[in-house]
Amino acid sequence: MDTNSIYTVLITAITVLGSTRAWGYYEKRAQIKQKSENFMKDDCRERIIKLETLLEKSSSEKDEMRKTILNLSSQVAELRVKVEFLEADNKELNKPKPKPKRRKPINE
Repeated sequence: MDTNSIYTVLITAITVLGSTRAWGYYEKRAQIKQKSENFMKDDCRERIIKLETLLEKSSSEKDEMRKTILNLSSQVAELRVKVEFLEADNKELNKPKPKPKRRKPINE
């Protein structure tokens, strides 16, 4: 065998082995990248679900607070009316009463 053919065989063997290794490397790298992308997608999906849950909860709490505020506002209006009537009654009761005139007895 010729030295050129030996070199050719060696170079071909090294190239084949190198390309196999390179293929394995690139394949593993693609898998890692895919796992990373899937992890990010899953993480974002979980975060979105949590945010939607929090949004629904805060919306229902806001509605409950609105109802409570309306109820309290109506109670305050009722109390204002009562206070106005009580103040008017108080003014009437605190007015000085005229002293009754003394009547002369009939027997005199």
